[in-house]
Amino acid sequence: MSSPETLTKGTKVWIPFPKPEHPECWIPAEVLQEASKTEVTVLTEDDKELRFTPNQVYIRNPPILEGVDDMTTLSYMHEPAILHNLRVRYELDFIYTYTGTILIAINPYRWLPDLYSKQMIDAYCGQTMGKLSPHIYAIAEDSFRSMMTEDKSQSILVSGESGAGKTESTKVLLQYFAAMGGKSRGEKDVEQKVLESTPLLEAFGNAKTLMNDNSSRFGKFIEIQFDTSGVINGAVIQTYLLEKSRVVHIQNGERNYHIFYQLLKGLSSSQLVQLKLNPSSSYFYLKQSKVVSIENVDDKAQFEATKRAMEIIQISKEEQFAMFEIIAAILNMGNVEFGEGPNDSSIIANEEPLKLVCELLGSDPLELKKSLLRRSMSAGGETYEAHLNVEKAENARDAFCMFLYSSMFLWLVQKINSKIAASRKSKSFIGVLDIYGFEFFEKNSFEQFCINYANEKLQQQFNHHIFKIEQQEYIKEEIDWSYINFNDNQECLDLIEKKPMNILMILDEESQFPKANDDSLARKLVQHHSKDKYFEKPRLVPNGFTILHYAGKVVYDTK
Repeated sequence: MSSPETLTKGTKVWIPFPKPEHPECWIPAEVLQEASKTEVTVLTEDDKELRFTPNQVYIRNPPILEGVDDMTTLSYMHEPAILHNLRVRYELDFIYTYTGTILIAINPYRWLPDLYSKQMIDAYCGQTMGKLSPHIYAIAEDSFRSMMTEDKSQSILVSGESGAGKTESTKVLLQYFAAMGGKSRGEKDVEQKVLESTPLLEAFGNAKTLMNDNSSRFGKFIEIQFDTSGVINGAVIQTYLLEKSRVVHIQNGERNYHIFYQLLKGLSSSQLVQLKLNPSSSYFYLKQSKVVSIENVDDKAQFEATKRAMEIIQISKEEQFAMFEIIAAILNMGNVEFGEGPNDSSIIANEEPLKLVCELLGSDPLELKKSLLRRSMSAGGETYEAHLNVEKAENARDAFCMFLYSSMFLWLVQKINSKIAASRKSKSFIGVLDIYGFEFFEKNSFEQFCINYANEKLQQQFNHHIFKIEQQEYIKEEIDWSYINFNDNQECLDLIEKKPMNILMILDEESQFPKANDDSLARKLVQHHSKDKYFEKPRLVPNGFTILHYAGKVVYDTK
């Protein structure tokens, strides 16, 4: 915003785009006459005269500062100036821009081969940050040199909304570290395994969403370990928040995890028969969406790449086939249907899919059937069994499949870690955190709540380091500066995790009551937090609640 004193006649400014369908866009204009305390009159480039309050108008930077490499050099740094600078650079194919030590990347949605060539890696090797054009290699080089010279481990946070390019950015960082940490010896075993682990995890942990054809549905922290000479000698991968619900439920227009489709397209006819598999249209867990393929993606070729990655990680043929059996069992289990039984119980309406599941997993048919139709409960020191109705039996089926898939995914991560672990003592590491961006879908469940909670914590960390600590240092050193207002999200976090009867506490409490359900959880949340300014009760979602996150409002559905 601008003060009236700075808005003199002829001042070049940015004004809000005066059309309701574009409330967050800005267009250039010029001040017609000196502003009053309450009003400023401007003329747009198409000769329209408009009036605004001074706090709605932002002064433009001079033309010489358009498209700068580092936006901290801008005379005026505000939302329209940042957006304009990024747009100018993007139109020139400069997808990277600095803001101090922060690198902003805009996804070009196309591969720029010259940007990530071996020659480009060599160009940034040994160069201080800011000497060359903004690039993700400069961030990687800066962290590598800091680790070597300061003898301290480093971490890089890759953040952004779905489709922003986090997964590709992480792969590019790993490519650079592999080049830096492997160049002093001929053998490339560790580096190759680290690089190949990423596409392998993508096959089992990535999926097509409405916003992104290759969206990571889990978070990961990759710790690249180096010895005293700066050579990679191992790595460790930690994963977070795998979206288990995607295994059993997908929106139309999306896909399940890539591996399901790769398997059905990539296996031979005899292998499909051996695994009791049919086309994707045969399976409930896949046909909830009409989308079974991705444009310009060959699932059969991707499956071959997945198998090659498995071989590099030294997953044996027997282990690979066991994983395929689990995937086949999940697909068949999704076809198990239930009918109504006596006294609000349920029965299995089609035995054949269950029989196939038991053959694939080597399970006892009677025990598996029993686990789907009944639930063991404890009360008063005694354990008894309760029959499940159709809805609860379906939930039990889905929970079983989610558990199977998440257990397999966890095993895969452990298997990768066992093969890329350091063979000798590491001096330090560079960590790369790649986690979901802020998410807001048509229906937002517990998983979106966890993802957005994690992003709230990351935002707080960002605020703490970029604003609070820096400003405290300025005060301590008595530097002349202007205080920066920023959105402190502590109160939103208190609502989730700290206040008496916070959201997590209420959720934990409700999960322990035998008669608690979706409705009772929603009612209790509203009862305790209806007066909180970061909490709202939505009108159109009876079992829902709304949280005002730093990035915007999100309506969560407890059902």
